[in-house]
Amino acid sequence: MFPDDLLLKHIEPLIAGDKERIPLRVMREVSGGSINNCYQLKSGGRLFFLKVNDHQRFPGMFDAEKRGLELLGKYGAPVPAVVTSGSFSTRQFLLMEWIAPGAGNHLSQAALGRELAALHGHAGIQFGLDHHNYMGSLAQRNDQGSSFTDFFVTCRLLPQVKLAADQRLLDSSLVKRFGQLCTAFHGLYPHEKPALVHGDFWGGNYLIADGGKPVLIDPAVAWSHRETDLAMTRLFGGFTEAFYASYIELFPLAAGWQSRIPLWNLYPLLIHLNLFGTGYLGQVKAALARFV
Repeated sequence: MFPDDLLLKHIEPLIAGDKERIPLRVMREVSGGSINNCYQLKSGGRLFFLKVNDHQRFPGMFDAEKRGLELLGKYGAPVPAVVTSGSFSTRQFLLMEWIAPGAGNHLSQAALGRELAALHGHAGIQFGLDHHNYMGSLAQRNDQGSSFTDFFVTCRLLPQVKLAADQRLLDSSLVKRFGQLCTAFHGLYPHEKPALVHGDFWGGNYLIADGGKPVLIDPAVAWSHRETDLAMTRLFGGFTEAFYASYIELFPLAAGWQSRIPLWNLYPLLIHLNLFGTGYLGQVKAALARFV
């Protein structure tokens, strides 16, 4: 399903600015997530990537994504240039530059590791963020504060545990064990300064551009604990040893970081449980059993 002419006409002046308007053409439909319709567009000699979805179902999603990409870019991370975001009728949209795909290899993986380490090297003042955003299609709170324990428990774990319990995906015994985990949480991780994290860093949320340059996409940013990004790379694969070696060379991790991977991955596993059902319950139980 291609975007209609009215939507394209709405976007055209946002691209042109003070210059003469050049008509947008839809070149093809492309993949870009289960809740979005995505397209390659062309205007003159420029190519763009357009994402469209229902702003009534996901209010503010693309404005938050735009802000997240711009924040990552502000701190030097390689991200697509954002042209604009907005809404039209019942739809919202995000328009970005088109990234020409390249071939990945061990050099591009090493470069990706260095880029993530450099991003994490920026220390924040407090955990959280000055706005809320989304993790996948679920709203993500980012209340700001000085305690990472409070942030991760109240903005990451507990909202997803409540949602899963309300959907009868977690029984009362599992909810109780999550309560025990939250009580013990402060002593389960090395305390570090807030790091700017991508927030949804699995293998589908980076691109290798022409020339082997990595590009980060689809963020769920916050000032958080950097191990959360590293842990998610182990959830679905897509990263080689060159990635980890280059990251650790630039920004060494605290001892035992691999043993904490299940702790951090409880959050994305709960997200997947709530979105896709009981197929993820076994992984949630296994990760939880490592700590309580």
